[in-house]
Amino acid sequence: MPKIMRIFYDVVYDAICHLIEDDGFAMASHVALSTLLAVFPFLIFGTTLATFLGADQFSDRAIHLIFDTWPEAIAKPLVDQVIQVLTVPRGGLLTVSVLAAAYFASNGVEALRISLNRAYRVQETRPWYITRLASLGYVIIAVIIFAAVSILLVAVPLALDYARQWFPLFADTLEVVFSWRVYGTLFMLTVGLFVVHLWLPAGRRRVFDVVPGVLVTLLLWLAGALIFAYYLATFANYTATYAGLASVMIVLIFLYMVGVIFIIGAELNAALLKFRVRAIFKNNFLGGRQNKTSKPHKAADVGR
Repeated sequence: MPKIMRIFYDVVYDAICHLIEDDGFAMASHVALSTLLAVFPFLIFGTTLATFLGADQFSDRAIHLIFDTWPEAIAKPLVDQVIQVLTVPRGGLLTVSVLAAAYFASNGVEALRISLNRAYRVQETRPWYITRLASLGYVIIAVIIFAAVSILLVAVPLALDYARQWFPLFADTLEVVFSWRVYGTLFMLTVGLFVVHLWLPAGRRRVFDVVPGVLVTLLLWLAGALIFAYYLATFANYTATYAGLASVMIVLIFLYMVGVIFIIGAELNAALLKFRVRAIFKNNFLGGRQNKTSKPHKAADVGR
């Protein structure tokens, strides 16, 4: 038990120290602002592309998928503005404004990539145009996935009506699945976290290498959202301080908290890789073959 506690202490201490020393809190601000600036362009570009692909319900479904897991006090002001923006008529798919929206949406992905590179202590070796194209690719893939989900969510009620007539038992199952919209959002969020941790930053990581950080991120996001929502409902009075900017400040502070937790998850993964915790646990607690595990993982500490 003392050895486990020592390993736990070393990992947490290293993750926190590197978070502070490598400007993790400043990077969280960058992630928060870039995310806020990317939300509207992403939905604008996504709505245009999804309409081109035949998914006319994209905007409504995307809003639900993005904001259903946010506390209502934080999400509602932003959702109201998003709905107003998306009701503005626009031109075709390849207009300058839509292409610019795609570019600005990719800035959010770029912010995540830079913060992950720092957290995982790796140096970016890919040319800038490759990383930018990759970020645009992530945006397009996300739009296509959201469009597919929106089509699916439109098809499910039709299937329910048909199933009620011919397959009553199957209809009950579909109703349960359809009512699990929040769970579906959490599933997509989890998959998204795995994708960005595995492939967005430089270097290579295995699935098992990123599992701890993803789980910690999800748990801390849940706890942070509940605490922040309680704080807003009980103590905070941002309107008195920021007047008309209150809703923007609330969203920015919430996204900053989300960004800090996201980076902490990556820092935790990097610290676990550095101290080879998985190998230590396997060798000492599962009776595996003994290896030299005291040396830090070189790939996890580049540039320090």
